[in-house]
Amino acid sequence: MSYRKAVLDNGLRVLTSHMPHTRSVSVAFFVGVGSRYESDDEGGASHFIEHMLFKGTQRRPTARDIALAVEGIGGVLGASTGREATVYWVKVPRPHLEEALDVLVDLLRHAKFDPAEVERERHVIIEEINLTYDTPSDLVFLLNNRLLWPDHPLGRDIAGTKESVEALTREALLAYLKRHYRPDNTVVSVAGNVEHEAVVEWMAAHLGDWAPGEASAFRPAEDNQAEPRLRVQYKETEQAHLCLSVPGLPRDHPDRFNLRLLSCVLGEGMSSRLFTEIREKRGLAYSVDSYFSTMRDTGAVGVYAGTAPERLEDALEAILGELDRLRREEVPAEELTKAKEFVKGRILLQMEDSFNVAAWFGQQETLSTQVLTVDEVLAAVDAVTPADVQRVAKGLFRGDRLNLAVVGPLQSEEKLRRLLKL
Repeated sequence: MSYRKAVLDNGLRVLTSHMPHTRSVSVAFFVGVGSRYESDDEGGASHFIEHMLFKGTQRRPTARDIALAVEGIGGVLGASTGREATVYWVKVPRPHLEEALDVLVDLLRHAKFDPAEVERERHVIIEEINLTYDTPSDLVFLLNNRLLWPDHPLGRDIAGTKESVEALTREALLAYLKRHYRPDNTVVSVAGNVEHEAVVEWMAAHLGDWAPGEASAFRPAEDNQAEPRLRVQYKETEQAHLCLSVPGLPRDHPDRFNLRLLSCVLGEGMSSRLFTEIREKRGLAYSVDSYFSTMRDTGAVGVYAGTAPERLEDALEAILGELDRLRREEVPAEELTKAKEFVKGRILLQMEDSFNVAAWFGQQETLSTQVLTVDEVLAAVDAVTPADVQRVAKGLFRGDRLNLAVVGPLQSEEKLRRLLKL
């Protein structure tokens, strides 16, 4: 599956993916801004703005009017804020494409930011932040990010802090919006039974007058970790929740596909090493898995598990043992083949959906130095060797790079600190 691209005079990039067999069409606007672009005083601004765009425009004065405009034609509307991009999307039956485009453009260009709605949404976001602190399995990831990127926007909750959200004014939000929501910082990706020329013509007619601006920079990630980092937060819970991580790879790193396979072997799916050893063989946890994230200049690789407090040390030792095993031994060819089929299968299954196709190309265009087709990624996955996986494991899984966050009813961290080594 491929895509076509056009760039309007104001810098707006328009992508289309032709899917003649689908009856749905998806549109995704990717804006190249997220929480890492915020100063401490602006903490949570990207996320706050994402909320406010759904609170009313001049033509659709209320959140309900916006919802009805999409739901009334059988569609689905959504958005999400990340560290480096914010996406607004809609998926509708094909005959309603122009109505869906009109709704998204209206949100992006004409949101009212009604003062009363700003205050109301401020309280909603603070409750969202409170929910994170009340949810141990979410809080432990937040604490781990602070260990990975201390005193840096990447280590902060995407929603900001309660203090920063309380301090954000309507004027500050509008200034941030003007600075970052620019056509030359935006990609629109459309997937479905669409014609490229018709989509580009519509965009030019409705967004051609959107004025570009000056590019904005973010604070580079800092990589100065030289010893293990540990954070234990006491909380009265039935389980102890742990998140163990190491600094990972940037998004376009040559080893990114090797890392993708490493993570799959380690902890993705019920046949992964962590699931087999920690849950099936030793009964140490119900939930255990690995993850990795990539950004322009940094990344993270980690493991999450929830276990009984009295078995926390056993679980940690077992997890560290699996990391060390990946350093010491090549993954057997049969196991790596299984992992490759797992990864490729997930990609192929998701690409049957028009939104996932729009997001595949739109996200890469926004954040990466090159846009790869599905076939190119599948070929890159197939090219990974056992030696590649072991080499990446040796480079990443180092004792001085470990970061452990724990949330649970724990009074002491000394034993955990002694165990935190490879």
